[in-house]
Amino acid sequence: THLKDLLIRILEETQTPKTAPESKPRVLLIIGVNGSGKTTTIGKLAQRWKDQGKKVILAAGDTFRAAAIEQMVVWAERAGVPCVHQKSGADPSAVAYDAVQSALSRDMDLLMVDTAGRLQTNTNLMAELQKVKRVIGKVLPGAPHETLLVLDASLGQNSISQAKLFHEALEIDGLVMTKLDGTSRGGVLFNISRELKLPVRYIGVGEQAEDLQEFEPRAF
Repeated sequence: THLKDLLIRILEETQTPKTAPESKPRVLLIIGVNGSGKTTTIGKLAQRWKDQGKKVILAAGDTFRAAAIEQMVVWAERAGVPCVHQKSGADPSAVAYDAVQSALSRDMDLLMVDTAGRLQTNTNLMAELQKVKRVIGKVLPGAPHETLLVLDASLGQNSISQAKLFHEALEIDGLVMTKLDGTSRGGVLFNISRELKLPVRYIGVGEQAEDLQEFEPRAF
C-alpha cells in the first residue's frame, strides 16, 4: 500500500549506517531517563556482542543510584563481561575515564557506558552528561563513537519531548525503543524518526536478550 511504502521510506531515510571506528575500542554512550530500560538494553547488547565473539566491557556510570550500579554488575556477570564501577555517589566522569582507560589497556572491542537518568527537566543532568561525553573524548579522540538514547515506547508523545531535550544537549546518533511488545506502539517510532531525523538502531520486544533486535524498517 502507498501508506506503508511512505512509512517505510520515512524510516529508511533516517537509517544511516554508523561506521565503526578504525581503531578499538568502539565506545557507546547510552542515555535515557530512569525506567526507560537503559541498563537492561546495555546488558542485552553486551550479551549479543559477546556471543558474536567481541570483547565487551561495561561502565556503571549511573552513580546516583546504588541499585543501578548493582544492576549493571549483575548484567555484566550474566553476560560474562567485565564492568568498571565505583561506589555510589562517585563522579560519573571519573567512572567513564577509568572505563575508557581500561578498555584501551585490555584491548577491548566495545565499551558501553551507562549514565544517570534523573528526569529530563533536570539541567544538571544534561551538564553532567555533556561532561561525561567530553571526558570520554579527551581520553580517546573521536569517542564516544555513538550516543544512543533509550526510549520507552509506551510513553507515546512524551518520549518525543524527552528525545528533543537529550538531542539538543548531546547530539544523539540513534535510538533504542524498548517495550514495543504487546500493543502496537510503533506510531512513536515514525514521529520521532520524522521529527528528529534520528535512526532507530534497536527495538526491544520482550524480556530475553534475543528480544532486543536490530531495527529493520521493512520487517517492522
